[in-house]
Amino acid sequence: MAFVLGVTVAATVTFAASPARADGPVPLTGLADYQPSLAPWYTPDQVEDCLAGSDDCVPVTIGRMSAILDARAAACDHLAPFALAYLRTTQEYQTVAAEPGFFQDPRFVNVEDAFFAAYFFSAYDHWNAGDPAAVPQAWQIAFGAARDRTMSGLGDILLGMNAHINRDLPYILAGLGLVAPDGTSRHSDHEKVNVFLNMIVTSLLDEEAARFDPTVNDLKSPFGITYDAFMAIIVGWRENAWLNAQRLVDARTPAARSAVAASIETESVVLARSVQTTFGYPPLLNAGLAASRDRYCATHHG
Repeated sequence: MAFVLGVTVAATVTFAASPARADGPVPLTGLADYQPSLAPWYTPDQVEDCLAGSDDCVPVTIGRMSAILDARAAACDHLAPFALAYLRTTQEYQTVAAEPGFFQDPRFVNVEDAFFAAYFFSAYDHWNAGDPAAVPQAWQIAFGAARDRTMSGLGDILLGMNAHINRDLPYILAGLGLVAPDGTSRHSDHEKVNVFLNMIVTSLLDEEAARFDPTVNDLKSPFGITYDAFMAIIVGWRENAWLNAQRLVDARTPAARSAVAASIETESVVLARSVQTTFGYPPLLNAGLAASRDRYCATHHG
């Protein structure tokens, strides 16, 4: 499992009121090429809210995520565990972002939340439209594994998180900017995300096990994981994403930036393959294990 992580999973993880619509967009200092359009998923007024870092943007994002989860859970689709994880973490983000002082710059983090979701929505929509060529390879692996029912519930969660963190997040961070307009680093707010993720990881894995796959937190199963180990994976991946974003920003020519981007794509695919090896069903047992998981989901998905 340590290879999957790129960190040692035995490591111990220690662990503002955002205004309504502000006057104009939040100033960004990053690379515009990595700033996604929000237009496919938000109305013009909602786009204006999101770019301004308004509180009103997050509920729209949560609404789309809820619709995805509801559809996938009802079908016992193997993408449902990741959809649940993304929804619950975004809901917790909404809660802590309203706490004065939790983030240094809550308006900026609201923009990041919307742009980050847009990367997932884009991959998800292209995949479901039958256009895999427009889907990053790490996402192709995650969506394909869910379609083919080859992974444990934990494996499906980690494949989605790998694609979104190791592949998507470096571009988002580089696109929005690693520093504020006054030159101060945004890394402290990046790390505050780890704090609120740690606040919900226990309840999240318990809910995943209760609704979709009881092996997720079953330590007697080869497909289970401890809460600390799961959190260590996410923290390690998120720090790796920051470092890769720094590499994108530091690249001085288009060719150099393309080389960094290629390494990000390759790394996310290598990690996805490692997750498949560690948390995928053995080929000879695949059909039976997937069927057992589906039967459980049929009566528990809620």
